[in-house]
Amino acid sequence: MKILFIVRRYGPVGGMERYVWELTRELHNLGHEVEVSCEVCLAEKPHGIAVHELGTIAPRPRWLSLLRFGQRAARWLDAHPRPGWLIHSHERVNVHHVTTFHGPPFAGVYEKPLWRRLSIRVLMQLYLERRELTKPLYIVPNSQVIGKQLAHYYPQLACKLTAPIVPGVQPGTLRTSRIVPPSGGIIGFVGKEWQRKGLPLAVRIVAHLRKRRPDLELWVIGPQPEEVQPLFAGWRDGYRLLGWSGQSHYAEFDILLHPAISEPYGMVISEAMAARVPVVVSDVCGAAAQIAADAGSILPLDAPCGRWADEIEKQLCRSDAPPQFVRGWNDVAREYETIYRKIFEHDLK
Repeated sequence: MKILFIVRRYGPVGGMERYVWELTRELHNLGHEVEVSCEVCLAEKPHGIAVHELGTIAPRPRWLSLLRFGQRAARWLDAHPRPGWLIHSHERVNVHHVTTFHGPPFAGVYEKPLWRRLSIRVLMQLYLERRELTKPLYIVPNSQVIGKQLAHYYPQLACKLTAPIVPGVQPGTLRTSRIVPPSGGIIGFVGKEWQRKGLPLAVRIVAHLRKRRPDLELWVIGPQPEEVQPLFAGWRDGYRLLGWSGQSHYAEFDILLHPAISEPYGMVISEAMAARVPVVVSDVCGAAAQIAADAGSILPLDAPCGRWADEIEKQLCRSDAPPQFVRGWNDVAREYETIYRKIFEHDLK
């Protein structure tokens, strides 16, 4: 099969971008002809994959940047037609056969007061989102959460929705099986967008639990230390602010805490489970669907701190390691192959 991908930034530089990066390489390894059309490639171009850089576009305002990229991608295809190729987009374009949706629909703005919706920014974002979803033959959500939201806000397009294709995960260093000291333990929090991912709640939960486990520590990875230091006013010890070094600390955690307010998927959850680290997460996380009963706990976002603390205590007291979460990017590529074949058999003959 011949597949052209459209993505603004090509390289392992973010959640969506890594998804495209890994998927294109796996499809190439499976013998397919793969090309990528992007603004810019942010890594060494993979061998055997033709990458067409269209040039960077001013990122603000965002709606205008998305519109301009869509126009540029369409002009490039007019100048470089690809008859017989399947076009798989991850952006707000209108030239594609398949789109993968990685975040919450912008249409959620309809839940907000009218005055929040009366702007050119909102109108253009809604236009670009609807255009992206109307054009393709298939819409692939990257989690059950996103699939349900798309079906809710765009019921007339629900017939295009496929089963979710969740990200793969690279196996890393496994957490060694160990008994956590009754007064201590290490709780990990990972996420640059620390407010959306629930760090203020995580701090309150750990502070509550430290009343019974005085040596418990919270390690925060992602945000700059000076950004989040005010959250720890009154703490003399019991926390580490490690910034973002690119180094994985999962094997050092005794548990991952991810009480996100909004999380379309949550790669950190599957990465922790791949390292055999127990997880305690909020029920709005897309990756919650991949958490087996023996891998951790899922709690309502509005659960009281005491209940969060009890679930963490339960995981810290366990004597067995959770099973390793395994999902290779090869699995992701093969699930896409099924969708691609339908299109080649019926629409690209």
